[in-house]
Amino acid sequence: MISEGLDIPAGAENLVLPFRVESAALRGRFVRVGPLLTDILSRHDYPEPVAMLLAELTALTALLGSALKFEGVFTLQTTGKGPVSILVADMTSDGDLRAYAQFDRDRLGAPGPALSPVPALLGEGHLAFTVDQGPDTERYQGIVALEGGTLTDCIHHYFRQSEQLDAAIKVALSHAPEDGVERWRAGAIMIQRLPGEGPAPDLTRAEMDESWREAVTLMGSVRSGELTDPALAPDRLLYRLFHEPGVRAFPCQRVQAGCRCSRDRVARTLAAFPRDEVMDLMDDGIVAVRCEFCGENYDFDRDQTDALFTD
Repeated sequence: MISEGLDIPAGAENLVLPFRVESAALRGRFVRVGPLLTDILSRHDYPEPVAMLLAELTALTALLGSALKFEGVFTLQTTGKGPVSILVADMTSDGDLRAYAQFDRDRLGAPGPALSPVPALLGEGHLAFTVDQGPDTERYQGIVALEGGTLTDCIHHYFRQSEQLDAAIKVALSHAPEDGVERWRAGAIMIQRLPGEGPAPDLTRAEMDESWREAVTLMGSVRSGELTDPALAPDRLLYRLFHEPGVRAFPCQRVQAGCRCSRDRVARTLAAFPRDEVMDLMDDGIVAVRCEFCGENYDFDRDQTDALFTD
């Protein structure tokens, strides 16, 4: 295995490791998140099925967002008619991740034995990919119907329908109580075959297709526990999977839990609404705003609320 500037300590988590399968000229990403996922999920009282969905979406956001070249925010969002109406996760180009879910606890119930998480919990709906690089840049958005049993299946459907790209993704989740806290971990791996890239100009299309199928088979052999186990270094895992075709790993990107909310942001948002509508939100002399992502509360008394519209 060829490694370029890697510095991955034992037990490292909250990272994205780019790699390349050499003989097939395939790009790849490996993600392992632990403490950041626990931080995100512990801020809300999510039932386990909802937390599992949001954990998967967060891992996919880190996986896909890290593969893009952008300065701004990458967002994955689902909207559906099931008991989980909205799932949102976003990642900044600096690696700050956050996520939240909206759901109807009364409608959750127990999924039937034949129902997978997406049809059982999200129902009919859509998955949206958004890249926002600021007010001076046109925002990119891709939308596809929720089709598949898992969110990973829906991502595969998106690539097939919207991007015309070959991509294979595998995600694993685990959680267990440690020291009285529910500790969450997720691991994800992706390989992509992009248009115009090939192993060598003298290979036929059939040989290139065979190289792709071989790489997908090798990736599919990874066990869920290997993806999430912090004791198994990511570079060692990549070597186990792809040592025959050859694999090159590149410097990893760190990711962390990070919310972009602030009192100033909330104030600007409130000030964008008509004054009468904001005043109607006042209860006992307070306009209370809670961040859906991190759970932080921002209170504005009457004088502070008046000041939003006079400053």
